[in-house]
Amino acid sequence: MVQLSTTVTPAKEQAEKYAASVFETIKKRNPGEEEFHQAVEEFLASVIPALAEQPEYEKQGILERLTEPERLITFRIPWTDDQGKVHVNRGFRVQFNSAIGPYKGGLRFHPSVSGSIIKFLGFEQIFKNSLTGLPIGGGKGGADFDPKGKSDAEVMRFCQSFMTELSKHIGPDTDVPAGDIGVGGREIGYLFGQYKRLQNRFDAGTLTGKGLTYGGSLTRTEATGYGLVYFTREMLAAKNETFQNKKVVVSGSGNVAIYAMEKAQELGATVIACSDSNGYIHDPNGIDIPAVKQLKEVERKRIKEYLQTHPDADYVENGNVFELPCQVALPCATQNEINAEKAQLLIDQGVLAVAEGANMPSTLEAIDLFHQNGVLFGPAKAANAGGVAVSALEMAQNGTRLSWSFEQVDAELDRIMTTIYQNSSEAATRYGHEGNLVVGSNIAGFLKVADTMLLHGII
Repeated sequence: MVQLSTTVTPAKEQAEKYAASVFETIKKRNPGEEEFHQAVEEFLASVIPALAEQPEYEKQGILERLTEPERLITFRIPWTDDQGKVHVNRGFRVQFNSAIGPYKGGLRFHPSVSGSIIKFLGFEQIFKNSLTGLPIGGGKGGADFDPKGKSDAEVMRFCQSFMTELSKHIGPDTDVPAGDIGVGGREIGYLFGQYKRLQNRFDAGTLTGKGLTYGGSLTRTEATGYGLVYFTREMLAAKNETFQNKKVVVSGSGNVAIYAMEKAQELGATVIACSDSNGYIHDPNGIDIPAVKQLKEVERKRIKEYLQTHPDADYVENGNVFELPCQVALPCATQNEINAEKAQLLIDQGVLAVAEGANMPSTLEAIDLFHQNGVLFGPAKAANAGGVAVSALEMAQNGTRLSWSFEQVDAELDRIMTTIYQNSSEAATRYGHEGNLVVGSNIAGFLKVADTMLLHGII
Protein backbone atom coordinates (compact mmCIF):
# COMPACT_ATOMS: atom_id res chain seq x y z
CA MET A 1 0.00 0.00 0.00
CA VAL A 2 1.38 3.42 -0.99
CA GLN A 3 2.07 5.68 2.02
CA LEU A 4 1.29 9.39 1.78
CA SER A 5 3.25 10.56 4.83
CA THR A 6 5.18 9.28 7.83
CA THR A 7 3.13 11.14 10.45
CA VAL A 8 1.08 8.56 12.37
CA THR A 9 -1.86 9.08 14.70
CA PRO A 10 -4.04 6.29 16.12
CA ALA A 11 -6.88 7.23 13.77
CA LYS A 12 -4.58 7.30 10.76
CA GLU A 13 -2.98 4.01 11.75
CA GLN A 14 -6.42 2.39 11.94
CA ALA A 15 -7.41 3.91 8.58
CA GLU A 16 -4.24 2.53 6.99
CA LYS A 17 -4.96 -0.92 8.41
CA TYR A 18 -8.51 -0.77 7.09
CA ALA A 19 -7.40 0.30 3.60
CA ALA A 20 -4.65 -2.33 3.52
CA SER A 21 -7.09 -5.05 4.56
CA VAL A 22 -9.54 -4.05 1.81
CA PHE A 23 -6.73 -4.00 -0.77
CA GLU A 24 -5.56 -7.49 0.20
CA THR A 25 -9.11 -8.75 -0.25
CA ILE A 26 -9.31 -7.06 -3.65
CA LYS A 27 -6.12 -8.81 -4.81
CA LYS A 28 -7.31 -12.21 -3.61
CA ARG A 29 -10.78 -11.83 -5.03
CA ASN A 30 -9.59 -10.44 -8.38
CA PRO A 31 -6.37 -12.33 -9.23
CA GLY A 32 -4.37 -11.12 -12.21
CA GLU A 33 -6.41 -7.94 -12.69
CA GLU A 34 -3.43 -5.62 -12.54
CA GLU A 35 -5.13 -2.50 -13.93
CA PHE A 36 -7.95 -2.80 -11.41
CA HIS A 37 -5.47 -3.37 -8.58
CA GLN A 38 -3.51 -0.26 -9.62
CA ALA A 39 -6.59 1.96 -9.68
CA VAL A 40 -7.80 0.72 -6.30
CA GLU A 41 -4.35 1.05 -4.70
CA GLU A 42 -4.00 4.68 -5.76
CA PHE A 43 -7.50 5.47 -4.53
CA LEU A 44 -7.13 3.77 -1.15
CA ALA A 45 -3.83 5.47 -0.40
CA SER A 46 -5.34 8.85 -1.25
CA VAL A 47 -8.45 8.65 0.93
CA ILE A 48 -6.73 7.55 4.17
CA PRO A 49 -6.95 11.10 5.64
CA ALA A 50 -10.74 11.08 5.10
CA LEU A 51 -11.06 7.58 6.55
CA ALA A 52 -9.12 8.66 9.65
CA GLU A 53 -11.49 11.56 10.20
CA GLN A 54 -14.71 9.55 9.76
CA PRO A 55 -14.55 6.05 11.38
CA GLU A 56 -18.20 5.46 10.41
CA TYR A 57 -16.95 4.63 6.89
CA GLU A 58 -15.17 1.54 8.22
CA LYS A 59 -18.06 0.57 10.48
CA GLN A 60 -20.47 0.68 7.54
CA GLY A 61 -18.10 -1.16 5.17
CA ILE A 62 -17.97 1.71 2.69
CA LEU A 63 -14.66 0.64 1.09
CA GLU A 64 -15.74 -2.97 0.77
CA ARG A 65 -18.94 -1.88 -0.96
CA LEU A 66 -17.25 0.76 -3.14
CA THR A 67 -14.64 -1.62 -4.51
CA GLU A 68 -17.11 -4.38 -5.41
CA PRO A 69 -19.26 -3.68 -8.51
CA GLU A 70 -22.99 -3.67 -8.00
CA ARG A 71 -23.20 -5.68 -11.21
CA LEU A 72 -20.73 -7.08 -13.76
CA ILE A 73 -22.22 -8.33 -17.02
CA THR A 74 -20.23 -10.44 -19.51
CA PHE A 75 -21.69 -11.66 -22.78
CA ARG A 76 -20.78 -13.07 -26.17
CA ILE A 77 -21.16 -11.07 -29.39
CA PRO A 78 -21.51 -13.15 -32.58
CA TRP A 79 -21.29 -11.26 -35.89
CA THR A 80 -20.46 -11.92 -39.54
CA ASP A 81 -17.83 -10.23 -41.65
CA ASP A 82 -18.29 -9.18 -45.28
CA GLN A 83 -17.24 -12.65 -46.46
CA GLY A 84 -19.92 -14.30 -44.35
CA LYS A 85 -17.49 -15.70 -41.75
CA VAL A 86 -18.82 -15.79 -38.20
CA HIS A 87 -16.74 -14.17 -35.43
CA VAL A 88 -17.34 -14.12 -31.69
CA ASN A 89 -16.17 -11.34 -29.38
CA ARG A 90 -16.67 -10.79 -25.67
CA GLY A 91 -18.67 -7.89 -24.32
CA PHE A 92 -18.67 -6.29 -20.86
CA ARG A 93 -20.68 -3.80 -18.82
CA VAL A 94 -19.76 -3.01 -15.24
CA GLN A 95 -22.41 -1.14 -13.26
CA PHE A 96 -20.14 -0.13 -10.42
CA ASN A 97 -21.97 2.33 -8.19
CA SER A 98 -25.36 4.08 -8.47
CA ALA A 99 -25.39 5.97 -5.15
CA ILE A 100 -25.69 9.43 -6.70
CA GLY A 101 -27.39 8.62 -10.00
CA PRO A 102 -27.80 6.15 -12.89
CA TYR A 103 -24.65 4.39 -14.04
CA LYS A 104 -22.76 6.54 -16.57
CA GLY A 105 -19.65 5.67 -18.52
CA GLY A 106 -18.33 4.94 -21.98
CA LEU A 107 -18.03 1.87 -24.19
CA ARG A 108 -14.56 0.90 -25.42
CA PHE A 109 -13.99 -1.27 -28.50
CA HIS A 110 -10.35 -2.38 -28.50
CA PRO A 111 -8.50 -5.74 -28.53
CA SER A 112 -7.07 -4.99 -25.06
CA VAL A 113 -10.50 -4.84 -23.41
CA SER A 114 -10.83 -7.31 -20.54
CA GLY A 115 -12.63 -7.63 -17.25
CA SER A 116 -9.73 -5.92 -15.47
CA ILE A 117 -9.68 -2.97 -17.88
CA ILE A 118 -13.43 -2.46 -17.66
CA LYS A 119 -13.43 -2.70 -13.87
CA PHE A 120 -10.60 -0.19 -13.45
CA LEU A 121 -12.34 2.22 -15.83
CA GLY A 122 -15.69 1.77 -14.08
CA PHE A 123 -14.13 2.25 -10.65
CA GLU A 124 -12.43 5.49 -11.72
CA GLN A 125 -15.70 6.63 -13.28
CA ILE A 126 -17.45 6.63 -9.88
CA PHE A 127 -15.28 9.45 -8.58
CA LYS A 128 -14.88 11.27 -11.88
CA ASN A 129 -18.64 11.50 -12.20
CA SER A 130 -18.97 12.59 -8.58
CA LEU A 131 -16.48 15.42 -9.17
CA THR A 132 -18.63 16.90 -11.95
CA GLY A 133 -21.29 17.75 -9.37
CA LEU A 134 -23.90 16.11 -11.59
CA PRO A 135 -26.21 13.23 -10.53
CA ILE A 136 -24.50 10.32 -12.29
CA GLY A 137 -23.08 7.07 -10.95
CA GLY A 138 -20.14 5.06 -12.24
CA GLY A 139 -20.11 2.43 -14.99
CA LYS A 140 -18.11 1.33 -18.03
CA GLY A 141 -18.31 -1.22 -20.82
CA GLY A 142 -16.97 -2.42 -24.12
CA ALA A 143 -15.72 -5.35 -26.11
CA ASP A 144 -12.46 -6.89 -27.34
CA PHE A 145 -13.43 -5.91 -30.90
CA ASP A 146 -11.11 -3.86 -33.10
CA PRO A 147 -13.01 -1.53 -35.47
CA LYS A 148 -9.77 -0.65 -37.29
CA GLY A 149 -9.72 -2.11 -40.78
CA LYS A 150 -13.41 -3.10 -40.64
CA SER A 151 -15.94 -1.91 -43.18
CA ASP A 152 -18.89 0.22 -42.11
CA ALA A 153 -21.16 -2.78 -42.69
CA GLU A 154 -19.02 -5.00 -40.43
CA VAL A 155 -18.97 -2.38 -37.68
CA MET A 156 -22.73 -2.00 -38.00
CA ARG A 157 -23.37 -5.74 -37.68
CA PHE A 158 -21.08 -5.93 -34.66
CA CYS A 159 -22.76 -2.95 -32.97
CA GLN A 160 -26.20 -4.41 -33.59
CA SER A 161 -25.20 -7.75 -32.05
CA PHE A 162 -23.55 -5.97 -29.10
CA MET A 163 -26.64 -3.83 -28.43
CA THR A 164 -28.99 -6.81 -28.70
CA GLU A 165 -27.57 -8.03 -25.38
CA LEU A 166 -26.65 -4.69 -23.79
CA SER A 167 -30.16 -3.30 -24.32
CA LYS A 168 -31.45 -5.60 -21.58
CA HIS A 169 -29.41 -3.75 -18.98
CA ILE A 170 -29.53 -0.03 -19.87
CA GLY A 171 -32.00 2.86 -19.98
CA PRO A 172 -32.18 6.62 -19.30
CA ASP A 173 -32.83 6.11 -15.58
CA THR A 174 -30.72 2.96 -15.16
CA ASP A 175 -27.48 3.04 -17.15
CA VAL A 176 -26.44 5.50 -19.86
CA PRO A 177 -23.42 4.44 -21.98
CA ALA A 178 -21.39 6.77 -24.18
CA GLY A 179 -18.34 6.47 -26.43
CA ASP A 180 -14.71 5.80 -25.58
CA ILE A 181 -11.73 4.41 -27.50
CA GLY A 182 -13.00 2.82 -30.73
CA VAL A 183 -16.54 4.09 -30.21
CA GLY A 184 -17.27 7.37 -31.96
CA GLY A 185 -20.22 8.91 -33.75
CA ARG A 186 -20.51 6.06 -36.27
CA GLU A 187 -20.67 3.38 -33.59
CA ILE A 188 -23.04 5.35 -31.34
CA GLY A 189 -25.38 5.77 -34.30
CA TYR A 190 -25.48 2.05 -35.01
CA LEU A 191 -25.92 1.24 -31.31
CA PHE A 192 -28.75 3.74 -30.88
CA GLY A 193 -30.52 2.54 -34.01
CA GLN A 194 -30.53 -1.03 -32.75
CA TYR A 195 -31.66 0.02 -29.27
CA LYS A 196 -34.56 1.99 -30.76
CA ARG A 197 -35.59 -0.98 -32.90
CA LEU A 198 -35.46 -3.44 -29.99
CA GLN A 199 -37.27 -1.19 -27.50
CA ASN A 200 -39.76 0.32 -29.96
CA ARG A 201 -39.33 3.75 -28.41
CA PHE A 202 -37.11 6.81 -28.83
CA ASP A 203 -35.24 7.04 -25.52
CA ALA A 204 -32.77 9.74 -26.53
CA GLY A 205 -31.30 9.76 -23.02
CA THR A 206 -30.18 6.12 -23.17
CA LEU A 207 -26.93 6.86 -25.03
CA THR A 208 -24.83 10.02 -25.16
CA GLY A 209 -22.41 11.17 -27.81
CA LYS A 210 -25.24 10.98 -30.35
CA GLY A 211 -25.40 12.87 -33.63
CA LEU A 212 -26.92 16.34 -33.53
CA THR A 213 -29.89 15.25 -35.66
CA TYR A 214 -31.18 12.80 -33.05
CA GLY A 215 -30.53 14.29 -29.64
CA GLY A 216 -26.80 14.90 -29.48
CA SER A 217 -25.22 17.92 -27.84
CA LEU A 218 -23.03 20.59 -29.33
CA THR A 219 -19.54 20.59 -27.77
CA ARG A 220 -19.75 16.85 -26.90
CA THR A 221 -17.12 15.99 -29.52
CA GLU A 222 -14.74 18.59 -28.13
CA ALA A 223 -15.63 18.15 -24.46
CA THR A 224 -12.92 15.85 -23.07
CA GLY A 225 -10.07 17.60 -24.88
CA TYR A 226 -11.34 21.10 -24.13
CA GLY A 227 -12.05 20.17 -20.52
CA LEU A 228 -8.54 18.79 -20.12
CA VAL A 229 -7.08 22.10 -21.22
CA TYR A 230 -9.44 24.12 -19.00
CA PHE A 231 -8.31 22.06 -16.01
CA THR A 232 -4.63 22.43 -16.97
CA ARG A 233 -5.12 26.18 -17.39
CA GLU A 234 -6.31 26.34 -13.76
CA MET A 235 -3.31 24.30 -12.56
CA LEU A 236 -0.95 26.66 -14.36
CA ALA A 237 -2.78 29.76 -13.12
CA ALA A 238 -2.26 28.64 -9.51
CA LYS A 239 1.48 29.03 -10.18
CA ASN A 240 1.06 32.28 -12.15
CA GLU A 241 1.63 30.48 -15.44
CA THR A 242 -0.43 30.30 -18.65
CA PHE A 243 -0.43 28.30 -21.90
CA GLN A 244 0.96 31.33 -23.72
CA ASN A 245 4.19 30.46 -25.60
CA LYS A 246 4.40 27.03 -23.95
CA LYS A 247 5.55 23.99 -25.94
CA VAL A 248 3.01 21.20 -25.55
CA VAL A 249 3.38 17.50 -26.36
CA VAL A 250 0.29 15.31 -26.70
CA SER A 251 0.20 11.54 -26.94
CA GLY A 252 -2.54 10.07 -29.09
CA SER A 253 -4.34 11.56 -32.06
CA GLY A 254 -7.91 10.54 -31.40
CA ASN A 255 -10.82 12.64 -30.25
CA VAL A 256 -9.36 13.71 -26.88
CA ALA A 257 -5.94 14.53 -28.28
CA ILE A 258 -7.26 16.48 -31.27
CA TYR A 259 -9.43 18.83 -29.26
CA ALA A 260 -6.90 19.22 -26.47
CA MET A 261 -4.42 20.35 -29.14
CA GLU A 262 -6.99 22.70 -30.65
CA LYS A 263 -7.85 24.40 -27.36
CA ALA A 264 -4.22 24.58 -26.20
CA GLN A 265 -3.27 26.40 -29.40
CA GLU A 266 -6.26 28.73 -28.99
CA LEU A 267 -4.81 29.65 -25.58
CA GLY A 268 -1.44 30.54 -27.11
CA ALA A 269 0.54 27.30 -26.84
CA THR A 270 2.50 25.61 -29.61
CA VAL A 271 1.63 21.92 -29.81
CA ILE A 272 4.74 20.37 -31.32
CA ALA A 273 3.89 16.66 -31.39
CA CYS A 274 1.19 13.99 -31.27
CA SER A 275 1.20 10.26 -31.85
CA ASP A 276 -0.63 7.05 -32.61
CA SER A 277 0.20 3.45 -31.78
CA ASN A 278 2.84 3.29 -34.55
CA GLY A 279 4.87 6.43 -33.79
CA TYR A 280 4.76 10.20 -33.43
CA ILE A 281 4.98 13.29 -35.60
CA HIS A 282 7.03 16.31 -34.58
CA ASP A 283 6.20 19.66 -36.15
CA PRO A 284 8.19 22.42 -34.41
CA ASN A 285 6.07 25.08 -36.15
CA GLY A 286 2.96 23.72 -34.45
CA ILE A 287 0.73 20.82 -35.40
CA ASP A 288 -1.77 21.65 -38.17
CA ILE A 289 -4.98 20.66 -36.38
CA PRO A 290 -7.27 20.68 -39.46
CA ALA A 291 -4.83 18.32 -41.20
CA VAL A 292 -4.88 15.91 -38.25
CA LYS A 293 -8.70 16.06 -38.16
CA GLN A 294 -8.83 15.20 -41.85
CA LEU A 295 -6.49 12.23 -41.39
CA LYS A 296 -8.02 10.78 -38.25
CA GLU A 297 -11.70 11.76 -38.34
CA VAL A 298 -12.42 11.64 -42.08
CA GLU A 299 -9.85 9.42 -43.79
CA ARG A 300 -9.11 7.19 -40.75
CA LYS A 301 -5.42 7.01 -41.68
CA ARG A 302 -2.25 6.64 -39.63
CA ILE A 303 -0.60 9.77 -38.25
CA LYS A 304 2.54 9.28 -40.37
CA GLU A 305 0.46 10.37 -43.40
CA TYR A 306 0.72 13.91 -41.96
CA LEU A 307 4.11 14.13 -43.69
CA GLN A 308 2.46 13.87 -47.10
CA THR A 309 1.19 17.43 -46.71
CA HIS A 310 3.77 18.66 -44.18
CA PRO A 311 7.19 17.49 -45.43
CA ASP A 312 9.03 19.71 -42.93
CA ALA A 313 7.67 17.66 -40.03
CA ASP A 314 9.40 14.53 -38.72
CA TYR A 315 7.94 11.10 -38.07
CA VAL A 316 9.54 8.76 -35.52
CA GLU A 317 8.33 5.20 -35.82
CA ASN A 318 7.74 3.43 -32.48
CA GLY A 319 9.10 6.54 -30.79
CA ASN A 320 8.44 7.97 -27.35
CA VAL A 321 6.67 11.28 -27.88
CA PHE A 322 7.62 12.33 -24.34
CA GLU A 323 11.31 12.42 -25.30
CA LEU A 324 10.68 15.86 -26.81
CA PRO A 325 11.38 18.85 -24.54
CA CYS A 326 8.16 20.57 -23.52
CA GLN A 327 6.62 22.61 -20.73
CA VAL A 328 3.22 20.84 -20.78
CA ALA A 329 2.61 17.14 -21.44
CA LEU A 330 -0.91 15.83 -22.10
CA PRO A 331 -1.01 12.01 -22.24
CA CYS A 332 -4.19 11.20 -24.20
CA ALA A 333 -3.56 7.69 -25.52
CA THR A 334 -3.98 4.78 -23.11
CA GLN A 335 -3.27 3.46 -19.62
CA ASN A 336 0.29 3.27 -18.21
CA GLU A 337 1.94 4.99 -21.16
CA ILE A 338 4.13 7.12 -18.85
CA ASN A 339 6.31 4.95 -16.63
CA ALA A 340 9.03 6.09 -14.24
CA GLU A 341 11.64 6.31 -17.02
CA LYS A 342 9.46 8.53 -19.22
CA ALA A 343 8.44 10.63 -16.23
CA GLN A 344 12.08 11.24 -15.31
CA LEU A 345 12.83 12.23 -18.90
CA LEU A 346 10.04 14.80 -18.84
CA ILE A 347 11.29 16.13 -15.49
CA ASP A 348 14.90 16.36 -16.70
CA GLN A 349 13.76 18.38 -19.71
CA GLY A 350 11.88 20.92 -17.60
CA VAL A 351 8.21 19.95 -17.84
CA LEU A 352 6.01 22.22 -15.71
CA ALA A 353 2.70 20.38 -15.89
CA VAL A 354 1.34 16.94 -16.80
CA ALA A 355 -2.42 16.44 -17.11
CA GLU A 356 -4.04 13.13 -18.00
CA GLY A 357 -6.43 13.08 -20.95
CA ALA A 358 -6.46 9.27 -21.06
CA ASN A 359 -7.57 7.06 -18.18
CA MET A 360 -4.66 6.19 -15.84
CA PRO A 361 -1.88 6.90 -18.39
CA SER A 362 0.73 7.35 -15.63
CA THR A 363 2.02 4.57 -13.42
CA LEU A 364 2.08 5.03 -9.65
CA GLU A 365 5.89 5.36 -9.80
CA ALA A 366 5.62 8.10 -12.44
CA ILE A 367 3.09 10.02 -10.35
CA ASP A 368 5.37 9.84 -7.31
CA LEU A 369 8.24 11.28 -9.37
CA PHE A 370 6.11 14.17 -10.60
CA HIS A 371 5.08 15.05 -7.05
CA GLN A 372 8.61 14.69 -5.67
CA ASN A 373 9.95 17.08 -8.32
CA GLY A 374 7.29 19.76 -8.05
CA VAL A 375 5.62 19.04 -11.39
CA LEU A 376 1.97 20.08 -11.52
CA PHE A 377 -0.01 16.87 -12.02
CA GLY A 378 -3.66 16.59 -13.04
CA PRO A 379 -5.02 13.06 -12.51
CA ALA A 380 -7.41 11.61 -15.06
CA LYS A 381 -10.48 11.41 -12.84
CA ALA A 382 -10.36 15.19 -12.50
CA ALA A 383 -8.60 16.39 -15.64
CA ASN A 384 -10.54 14.38 -18.23
CA ALA A 385 -13.98 14.64 -16.65
CA GLY A 386 -15.16 17.06 -19.35
CA GLY A 387 -16.48 14.33 -21.60
CA VAL A 388 -18.79 12.76 -19.05
CA ALA A 389 -19.80 16.22 -17.80
CA VAL A 390 -21.10 17.19 -21.23
CA SER A 391 -22.65 13.73 -21.60
CA ALA A 392 -24.69 14.53 -18.49
CA LEU A 393 -25.57 17.90 -20.01
CA GLU A 394 -26.71 16.01 -23.11
CA MET A 395 -28.95 13.89 -20.85
CA ALA A 396 -30.40 17.10 -19.40
CA GLN A 397 -31.15 18.44 -22.87
CA ASN A 398 -32.77 15.14 -23.87
CA GLY A 399 -34.92 15.19 -20.75
CA THR A 400 -36.31 18.64 -21.57
CA ARG A 401 -36.40 18.14 -25.37
CA LEU A 402 -34.22 21.23 -25.78
CA SER A 403 -30.91 21.93 -27.54
CA TRP A 404 -28.37 24.34 -26.10
CA SER A 405 -25.96 26.46 -28.15
CA PHE A 406 -22.27 25.57 -28.50
CA GLU A 407 -21.36 28.63 -26.45
CA GLN A 408 -23.80 27.71 -23.67
CA VAL A 409 -22.48 24.15 -23.34
CA ASP A 410 -18.85 25.26 -23.60
CA ALA A 411 -19.33 27.88 -20.88
CA GLU A 412 -20.90 25.25 -18.61
CA LEU A 413 -18.03 22.86 -19.36
CA ASP A 414 -15.52 25.56 -18.45
CA ARG A 415 -17.38 26.24 -15.21
CA ILE A 416 -17.50 22.54 -14.29
CA MET A 417 -13.78 21.97 -14.96
CA THR A 418 -12.83 25.08 -12.99
CA THR A 419 -14.98 23.89 -10.10
CA ILE A 420 -13.43 20.41 -10.23
CA TYR A 421 -9.97 21.98 -9.97
CA GLN A 422 -11.02 24.23 -7.09
CA ASN A 423 -12.72 21.42 -5.15
CA SER A 424 -9.77 19.07 -5.66
CA SER A 425 -7.26 21.71 -4.64
CA GLU A 426 -9.27 22.68 -1.56
CA ALA A 427 -9.69 19.03 -0.49
CA ALA A 428 -5.94 18.44 -0.85
CA THR A 429 -5.23 21.42 1.40
CA ARG A 430 -8.02 20.55 3.86
CA TYR A 431 -6.57 17.06 4.39
CA GLY A 432 -2.93 18.09 4.67
CA HIS A 433 -1.61 17.49 1.13
CA GLU A 434 -1.62 20.92 -0.47
CA GLY A 435 -0.97 20.79 -4.21
CA ASN A 436 -1.51 17.03 -4.48
CA LEU A 437 -4.49 16.82 -6.81
CA VAL A 438 -4.47 13.01 -6.75
CA VAL A 439 -5.31 13.13 -3.06
CA GLY A 440 -7.64 16.09 -3.51
CA SER A 441 -9.67 14.68 -6.39
CA ASN A 442 -9.98 11.23 -4.84
CA ILE A 443 -11.18 12.62 -1.52
CA ALA A 444 -13.53 15.19 -3.08
CA GLY A 445 -15.10 12.53 -5.28
CA PHE A 446 -15.18 9.91 -2.52
CA LEU A 447 -16.88 12.00 0.17
CA LYS A 448 -19.98 12.72 -1.90
CA VAL A 449 -20.44 9.06 -2.82
CA ALA A 450 -19.59 7.66 0.62
CA ASP A 451 -21.86 10.05 2.49
CA THR A 452 -24.72 9.24 0.11
CA MET A 453 -24.16 5.53 0.65
CA LEU A 454 -24.46 6.07 4.40
CA LEU A 455 -27.81 7.76 3.82
CA HIS A 456 -29.09 4.86 1.71
CA GLY A 457 -28.36 2.19 4.33
CA ILE A 458 -26.77 -1.19 3.72
CA ILE A 459 -27.60 -2.00 0.12
